[in-house]
Amino acid sequence: MSQVQSAAKQVDAVVVGAGFAGMYGIQRLREKGLKVQGFEAGHSVGGTWYWNRYPGARVDSQAYIYQYWFSDELIKEWDWSERFPAQPETEKYLNHVADKFEIRKDFQFETKVEAAKWDDGAKRWTVTTDKGDVVSAQFLLMSTGGLSAPLVPPFKHHEKFKGQIIHTGRWPKEGVDFAGKKVGVIGTGATGIQVVQTIAPQVGQLTVYQRTANYTIPMRNPKYDDADRAGLKAGAKAMHKRVNSTFAGFDYDWQATDLMAMDPEAREAQLNEWFADGSLGFWIGSIQGVLMDESINAVFSDFVKRKIRARVHDPKVADLLVPDDHGFGTRRVPLETKYYEAFNQPNVKLVSVKKTPIVEFTERGIRTTEGEQELDIVIFATGFDAGTGALTRVDVRGEGGQSLRDDWNQHGIHTTMGLQVHGYPNMFMTMAPYSPAAAFCNVPTCLQQQVDWIADCVDYVRKTGKQAIQPGAEIENNWLAHHDEVANLTLVPKTNSWYMGSNVEGKPRRLLAYAGGAQNYRAVCDDLKAKQYQGFEIA
Repeated sequence: MSQVQSAAKQVDAVVVGAGFAGMYGIQRLREKGLKVQGFEAGHSVGGTWYWNRYPGARVDSQAYIYQYWFSDELIKEWDWSERFPAQPETEKYLNHVADKFEIRKDFQFETKVEAAKWDDGAKRWTVTTDKGDVVSAQFLLMSTGGLSAPLVPPFKHHEKFKGQIIHTGRWPKEGVDFAGKKVGVIGTGATGIQVVQTIAPQVGQLTVYQRTANYTIPMRNPKYDDADRAGLKAGAKAMHKRVNSTFAGFDYDWQATDLMAMDPEAREAQLNEWFADGSLGFWIGSIQGVLMDESINAVFSDFVKRKIRARVHDPKVADLLVPDDHGFGTRRVPLETKYYEAFNQPNVKLVSVKKTPIVEFTERGIRTTEGEQELDIVIFATGFDAGTGALTRVDVRGEGGQSLRDDWNQHGIHTTMGLQVHGYPNMFMTMAPYSPAAAFCNVPTCLQQQVDWIADCVDYVRKTGKQAIQPGAEIENNWLAHHDEVANLTLVPKTNSWYMGSNVEGKPRRLLAYAGGAQNYRAVCDDLKAKQYQGFEIA
């Protein structure tokens, strides 16, 4: 291994992934004086917003909090066009950042990292790619994304289908012509909802294959004018402080409203007021009981069910679109725009794969237990191997050659705060399991916080003349116990979803994201830093 190290390109750190976190990781590590090499499988920067260019792709965090905070000049010069920008605008923003701060020069694109192996003697990582690169680095930052490893269910005979199959997470850059086509969409999570509501008016015929109905919130997405943008920029410093002090990294937080003490009319009025905001505030900016108290959750669930039914003409279709197996907010809650109205169109058909399962693909389309549907295009909106998939698809080997993939398969997924893993020195992660960023946080808020902590930790190791840092087994076990204790205070573990890893066969069932609040997580991270990483092994 040491011979390989000596022949490899030498850098201080390797960053994997050119999304929101990876780009910021390059920026912060360079500021600390490190020589950095980044790798990205795509042709350019953008991460999620590079790969997910499917019809209707759009952020569901407000633009003014879905941004970088490290440069006042950047905030002042960038103009957002609307409250919830579409994919092209978000991708354009990230490209602008990459150009302004010359981030591209430290990335090698169209390159997939295949393996990363720790050398116990040299205390360095050897990273190899599909292009034959061999790079030696003291530190490894895996910013591979929490939702970046697409899942394709093993449908029987899907290879026989003569039409086009596309996964939303790998959408062709040249786009797809839907005019007059018979299109099938499999999946009705956040992505499937955006696709359906967007293409329904374009296609000849649309068949939507739904496994699980979801609660949703209608998006309110006003355009910004110059006065709006000026106000947002003037309040940026206060907004930065605000998002770092809330449960989910948004500019709204839990309220002290005693909803259950209200009379029915007042309660309905309050729910309508929250709902009318047209943001995720109805979910994670209302009252904390929605995630913790079954009676409160039932009130929210009933309210949203009534809202859905009011928009669907056919009561039988409405029955299928209304969730019947989980409470509001215990699965990912999407924002939508005229999603339910799509099912009022004569060219749109809803198929419940619980009632009539998909049997197989045929040359001409999809056969369920009810019969065959001819299709020209099939869209997989079937999600991702969340949190772990992008990490375990790389052959990561830590101390003694231990495989991260085998380690997690055999002993369960374990991390320390979603930042490091015991047994894998100098390997850092963002948006990994058991941090709020894995699901319960406005992504830019939590990813910037994580990268800042990582950069400071790396800087500490270098300035103290040490070579390696990793969490001790005790601090890792303590964090996992705390994580589970908090998770079990909520209603989320009672529902099967990607939050629990339930969408991947054989994946250990455990809440992937820390549910104790982004502000509390930040406080714990800050305390660790202040105590010079007490409980970590520093060599």
